[in-house]
Amino acid sequence: MWRRLCAVKALWAVVLAMAACLGLGTDCLAETSGEVLTLQDALREALSNDHLIKEARELERAAAEGLKEAKAALLPTFSAHYEYFRLEDNPYAIFKTGLGNQEVEVGHRNQFSWDLTVSQPLFTGFALVTKKKIAALDLARSEVHREQAVLDVSKRVKTAYFRVLLAQRFLEVASEEETQLAAHLRDAEKFYEQGLIPFNDVLKSRVALAQARQTKVRRAKDVEVATADLNRLLGRPLNAPTRVADVVRFSPGSYPLEALMEEAVRQRPELRVLRLAVEQAREGVRLAASELYPKIFLVGRLERSGKDPLGEENDYQNPDTTALGVRLEWPFFEWGRTRAAVRRQKATAKSLAERLADIEESVRLEVKAAVADLEVAQANVETAVAALEQARENLRITRLQYRQQVTTSTEVLDARAYLTQAEANYYGAHYGWHLARAELDRALGRQ
Repeated sequence: MWRRLCAVKALWAVVLAMAACLGLGTDCLAETSGEVLTLQDALREALSNDHLIKEARELERAAAEGLKEAKAALLPTFSAHYEYFRLEDNPYAIFKTGLGNQEVEVGHRNQFSWDLTVSQPLFTGFALVTKKKIAALDLARSEVHREQAVLDVSKRVKTAYFRVLLAQRFLEVASEEETQLAAHLRDAEKFYEQGLIPFNDVLKSRVALAQARQTKVRRAKDVEVATADLNRLLGRPLNAPTRVADVVRFSPGSYPLEALMEEAVRQRPELRVLRLAVEQAREGVRLAASELYPKIFLVGRLERSGKDPLGEENDYQNPDTTALGVRLEWPFFEWGRTRAAVRRQKATAKSLAERLADIEESVRLEVKAAVADLEVAQANVETAVAALEQARENLRITRLQYRQQVTTSTEVLDARAYLTQAEANYYGAHYGWHLARAELDRALGRQ
């Protein structure tokens, strides 16, 4: 009985502990879901989870291994070789003597042989050194590709982040419009009951309220879609309840076009990759021309052969042989193959140089367009602020006039529509400035 009571108490203790843990976990989940994400937090999370950046990092590791491979080719190589043959008969040599032909055995029926060889390249027409340079350039290109991936992901995250904020602002405008039109409908119904306005004014107010509610539903769905897009970039579940913090107000500034163009030409990863590709192609010319030269190797070899598996017993010759020498390889005639390869590499280098010049001009144009968009957005914010203040004041005055029955319901609905448009223009200009700034940063090669 006492054991059973102790077991029941222990069971209740476990249940209470699990309940406490679950309660704590719920609080933690609630705290996590209530966390507000800043733009910097979003960038860090996306850069650590994005598949494009992970791919670029793996390609960078592959290029680093390729450089190690090219360096290793300059070092001596070691190889081993082992053979076993069983002959049908013992090998013999025939000697003609005065007594006739004499057969003399010169080898074993079972033949074991092995050798160790070391080969050190002395001269390869600069091929190995050139391959090392090309591998180093390939590593540099992979590093720049990773930087480019970081810039692309950062720009996409910024764009998605600002679009979430813009969608939320549009939803707030729609909610405010619904609230004010609902209040206006109540005023219109009261005035109709008092016989001060015709029934069609009430109908107009109801139609306007219905349209506002439809707009609000649409805006709410826009927020969901924009948040899902941001979650996708962050590596989160699409339906995660991500909340984002607002960004600081825009700060007007001047943008020196020529200086920004030069910065972009100097810093853009796309151009840096092309410059490295041009340098690689020029090294490719040197590599192709290396086939015109002979290749010289220092070779050392240790050989052993005999009738036992280790090659230690040999009744016919010395079992050990050590040799040191030089090997020269020179395919001096291949029907113009090497010169054709050289001409091909030269043409490739020239084509890459022409592409580089063209893309430099495209980058300058891209910077010019980004600066123009940013200046337009900056001007739009300034005009949108003034228009928003005027639209708010217009609605306030019109509603007062309506309550005093010195204006019509149509004027109130128009004033509210003007305010809705002014608010949409303001938020569109405000976050449009941030979007334009993100475009300019990407055009300049800034993160």
